[in-house]
Amino acid sequence: MSETEKGWARAAGRSIYDVLSTDAVPAPPPLLASAYDFLGDADLDAQRYTDPGFAAKEMTKMWAKTWQWACREEHIPEAGDRYVYDIGPYSVIISRDEAGALHAFRNSCTHRGTRLIGSEGTGFGSGITCPFHGWSWHCDGTLEQIPAKWDFPHVQPQTHDLRPVACAVWGGFIFINLDTAAAPLSDQLEVMTEHFEHFPLDTRRIKVHVQKRLPANWKAAQEAFLEAYHNVETHHSPNGANTQYDIFGRFVTRFIHNTGTYSPESLNDYPGTEWRDPVLTEAEILARTVGITRELEAGETARAVAAEDGRSRLASALGESQADLSDSQILDSIEYHLFPNMFFFPGINIPMVYRFRPDGDQVDTCLFDLLILEPWPAGQAKPFPPEPVFLDVNQSYTDVPELGWLGRVYDEDTGNLALQQQGLKSAGKGLTLGNYQEARIRRIHQTLDEFLKA
Repeated sequence: MSETEKGWARAAGRSIYDVLSTDAVPAPPPLLASAYDFLGDADLDAQRYTDPGFAAKEMTKMWAKTWQWACREEHIPEAGDRYVYDIGPYSVIISRDEAGALHAFRNSCTHRGTRLIGSEGTGFGSGITCPFHGWSWHCDGTLEQIPAKWDFPHVQPQTHDLRPVACAVWGGFIFINLDTAAAPLSDQLEVMTEHFEHFPLDTRRIKVHVQKRLPANWKAAQEAFLEAYHNVETHHSPNGANTQYDIFGRFVTRFIHNTGTYSPESLNDYPGTEWRDPVLTEAEILARTVGITRELEAGETARAVAAEDGRSRLASALGESQADLSDSQILDSIEYHLFPNMFFFPGINIPMVYRFRPDGDQVDTCLFDLLILEPWPAGQAKPFPPEPVFLDVNQSYTDVPELGWLGRVYDEDTGNLALQQQGLKSAGKGLTLGNYQEARIRRIHQTLDEFLKA
């Protein structure tokens, strides 16, 4: 097989484009777009996930030089509000000053380096004071006061203001970059700037925030969510066997897989799936998709009926018509990944945001932030975000009742991670990736290597 032919094989059955292009309420242009290039088929070195030296290099050459969201605007809506965000050994304070402007700076005293604010999360203060010697700064990071200033004639505000960190806002998220000379956030967002004009996230609010420690390297953990190839075995679900994967650039990838439709032909390549359903009727698909039990009239499809039900419920919740919202946005799992560690779902039925971070300097564990972002009525003030619910490695997502049916799914999604991390240490070979279904994983590693070699 030639290099030009590799990676172009696809699962049998209707494609995502086939489904979306015939929906009752058509998908917006970004969801009908596709972008794929064969990125190679060489194995990945397992030590990328297990070597503390590799993790240390990631921290200084990538994490310290890339944009990542730290919090939402509604975490710090008023003057004096602040948020602390930690990534590995680094800590950043995001603050809103008296004029309402946002600032970000390193969470470190410019006197003797003490961490100024102890824990990650929200807070409030008219300024920032070091708990060690009492040096203080205004909310914009400028030096305010030095006790016994007579002994520091060599200290000037321009030399001892808090050290700035790059800060930008997109989609209601506040991003930081420790590299003040970094390219603008818009460069890293690539097509997301245009695509998410159709899916505004700044109009949503955080309904649930769960943070869980996972027993795997941050890359292995997020890769469990980058493909739907695992759905058949891990979730015993045919949904996702036929999924579209897009590589939009160095930083942004996407997958789309459908809800409310069923393509049994795509399961023919999965040996041992004798449990799989026979061909389902549209009424059976509808019952499984949204729990609606009724016979369908001639020409009706489960997908169209389920989407209309979702539009109706959303219209009631928001107090305004949702007639223009596409079937795909209502039903489908649409997942954009923004390098290095961020997932944004613009859909309504599956409206999540993910973030995966190293757990301090540990190579075998990571922190997974899961947010449910629900649409919020226009013109209404957003409530203050809920505090994160923390789950340790052995706790279940079903301990968070607000997750509903998703709790069981997330337990399945992360249930293999401890075994994977253990297996990576004794693999004796590299990791083999599918050319299409796992191309998003390869793209992330290629972009990571660009940072590591810089």
